[in-house]
Amino acid sequence: AIAAEIRSAGGTIETSRAVTGIAERGREQVLATTRGDLVVRDAVACAGLWADRVAAMSGDRGTETIVPFRGDYYRLTPDARHLVRGLIYPVPDPRFPFLGVHFTRRIDGEVWAGPNAVLAFARAGYRRRDIDLRDLAAVLGSRGFLRLAARYWRTGAAEFWRDWSKKAFLRALRRYVPELGAEQITFGPSGVRAQALDRDGRLVDDFRLGGSGHVLHVRNAPSPAATASLAIGREIAERAIERFDLA
Repeated sequence: AIAAEIRSAGGTIETSRAVTGIAERGREQVLATTRGDLVVRDAVACAGLWADRVAAMSGDRGTETIVPFRGDYYRLTPDARHLVRGLIYPVPDPRFPFLGVHFTRRIDGEVWAGPNAVLAFARAGYRRRDIDLRDLAAVLGSRGFLRLAARYWRTGAAEFWRDWSKKAFLRALRRYVPELGAEQITFGPSGVRAQALDRDGRLVDDFRLGGSGHVLHVRNAPSPAATASLAIGREIAERAIERFDLA
């Protein structure tokens, strides 16, 4: 529906066209892509897992590094769904922007449990075996990540153990639904969170927008980015109108 609105307003949607560079040419921005250049007057970059790299293309390096955290879910089997009639959330730990494992009853009747939060070894690392040496080296060589790891290594180790051990994951779930059995959960989908990390090792837990010239970058968009996407989009549009003098 949103795509149709964009096209009806005269816009176009390009897919499978990665941005490889951004250059300013007079009053125009030249976006180098894998399928040729795009020339625009103003640009808004919402690059998610690649937000810091795309920002650097326009000379805006900022202070953040994007660290990918993979989150895995389990699905409750149909005979166990009656155990969860709504949403079950833990009390958040103020040290982290992650909610911890929780239960979500979806509109299709399924119940998902999770996610955990473990370092992904690739920015698009949706599976445990996904490894990108460039991405991994960038994280491990980051001063901010080293400080974060030194501060919370026990928490990180516990998350990795729970990622590999179904029993450990189930133990965390049973804190909220004690009746849940091992045979009542099956491995489900995974997602990767683009988490901005400052140089001091602090996980950025709020939205962060910035830019240089006629490029506006969304540098961090934490949860609930998807749930609140329309409101966030409105805020970004208002910032762009003001920044680019479009009113």
